[in-house]
Amino acid sequence: MNKDKPRIGVYVCQCGSNIAATVDTEAVARFAASLDGVVLARVNKYTCSDPGQAIIRNDIKEYKLDRVIVASCTPRMHEPTFRRTLESAGLNPYYLEMANIREQVSWVHPAGEDTTNKAKDLVAAAVERVQLHQALYPRKSPIEPAALVVGGGIAGIQAALDIADAGYKVYLVEREPSIGGKMAQLDKTFPTLDCAT
Repeated sequence: MNKDKPRIGVYVCQCGSNIAATVDTEAVARFAASLDGVVLARVNKYTCSDPGQAIIRNDIKEYKLDRVIVASCTPRMHEPTFRRTLESAGLNPYYLEMANIREQVSWVHPAGEDTTNKAKDLVAAAVERVQLHQALYPRKSPIEPAALVVGGGIAGIQAALDIADAGYKVYLVEREPSIGGKMAQLDKTFPTLDCAT
């Protein structure tokens, strides 16, 4: 990790017209470029596309970026994509921060200055946050290939059976002296009138 100030690249996505129809993406990029630690800010039509990812990879190398912000859609959709992009450029994938300016801004507000200002606020927050990121690395931990099911009612019994059928050891815990829950209190079940127990 660079001991000096982080060198941040900000990528504002237009997402075709999904974002650009209501947010002035050029204004957001100009604003981002003025923020402390931001070395470069760009607007892309589709940042998640192969050419968009190539731009990020090239900029990481050319501008020696050590943090990346993508202002686009939900992280749920493309955070893994951009993490792989950073990793392929030799940067720890956890030096990524995403600002969701599609679902949280452009899709829920009309076009206008207030909408663009909200996008700027989310980008500014992302810039502050990404400066605090630290490198993370995957690790492996031993696990116990077993499950604990709490409650020995009909649902708990069925869950325990399904897990056991999948090949795992199951611990079924019930607070009462017998399993079956409410079913154990019934005489017969509808529609077959089978014995409940």
